[in-house]
Amino acid sequence: MQNLPLLRLLGFLLPIAGLAVGCGEAAAGVDDEVGETGTDGTGDEIGTDASTGSTDTTDATSDTSTTDPSDTTTDTTTGEPLDPLPSAAVGDWLWVPIDGMICRDGSQSGVAVRYAANTDKLALYMEGGGACFNALTCGINPSKVDPGAFDPGPNDGIFSLDNPQNPMADYNFVYFPYCTGDVFFGSKPNADVPGGPQNQMFVGHDNVLLALERIVDTWPDATVVTATGESGGGFGAASNYDTIASYFPGIDVTLVDDSGPIFRDMYLAPCLQQTFRDVWGVDASLPEDCTECFGADGGGLSNYLPFIQEKYPNASKSLISSEADGTISTFYGFGSNNCMALFPSFPQFTEALYDLRDNALNGPSWASYIKTGNSHTYLHGDDTLYGTVSGGVPLNEWLTDVLAGNLYDVQP
Repeated sequence: MQNLPLLRLLGFLLPIAGLAVGCGEAAAGVDDEVGETGTDGTGDEIGTDASTGSTDTTDATSDTSTTDPSDTTTDTTTGEPLDPLPSAAVGDWLWVPIDGMICRDGSQSGVAVRYAANTDKLALYMEGGGACFNALTCGINPSKVDPGAFDPGPNDGIFSLDNPQNPMADYNFVYFPYCTGDVFFGSKPNADVPGGPQNQMFVGHDNVLLALERIVDTWPDATVVTATGESGGGFGAASNYDTIASYFPGIDVTLVDDSGPIFRDMYLAPCLQQTFRDVWGVDASLPEDCTECFGADGGGLSNYLPFIQEKYPNASKSLISSEADGTISTFYGFGSNNCMALFPSFPQFTEALYDLRDNALNGPSWASYIKTGNSHTYLHGDDTLYGTVSGGVPLNEWLTDVLAGNLYDVQP
């Protein structure tokens, strides 16, 4: 009996360890295996010379830019100098460190870019990888980026260049690696995690702002913009939606949130939401005009979803999830027993998911894709994007419809 606490802890750590895999399967920036990247064979380049202030850390042979660094481009509206991302051959991934973007350990961060043969279709993808809000979760969450992981970079799922079933094959991609532990929504540098690591840079939202300044200068002619991500990046794409949309005025930005559901307060414990606010500084990242997002008891985060529905009524927004997502269930389980549970448990995931769909994602610009089981994340893999079927509808066909503005709900 003396070993019972240890056995219980080991039994708890096994599923927790799985979160590092389940939350970061795309994980091009954090050492996980990635697929091969090809080109369209044109050798075309889009962008500007790396003299814009960011350093290209890929092999010099992959960047054959001929842009004159003395050229000056200005915003025709403001007259201010533009600062676009450096150029690269169409179809090749390019890692771009960006001044001011940092990981939670203070190391350099940035974005990876893959240009398409057009300048009007753009996707912003946010990577998954868990979260950092206590000693256990921080232990499996990446705290730095491996730029070498983008050589050659991801090329499966929505990143596939040669799969005719991929509705995003012709998109320009900006890939946000995940290293801040705050689902891309923190605004709190030098923060201390209770019982966990100290002096953490939870600046995911601040990083997004810095990147967007460069992104809009790179694609001034964009007419189709999609914000997407998986797991922690799904939460990031959703929670930063208002910010992203504000950088593309006049464009109905599409949201595709893969496995990042923000449940209503009766399911997502307000005490856990308060933890996110305290540890990551979420309140500073939320739009001030979302008055219902700031609950007195710490709750209210799900009110952000009807807020963006009302603010952007014509923009397509969507959620992908399994009925019993094992990864998100574990994280939300930390809120059980008023955030005092020894072991996280969230058996009401299915009920919470359908409640979210029926009561928060029920506007005319929302769509959802729900499947059976407890699997987690789908967009980054060929087998998951092109092999998943729910209610007789293949996931990639539903995604194609969402991107075209044809919105509907799918369930088993």
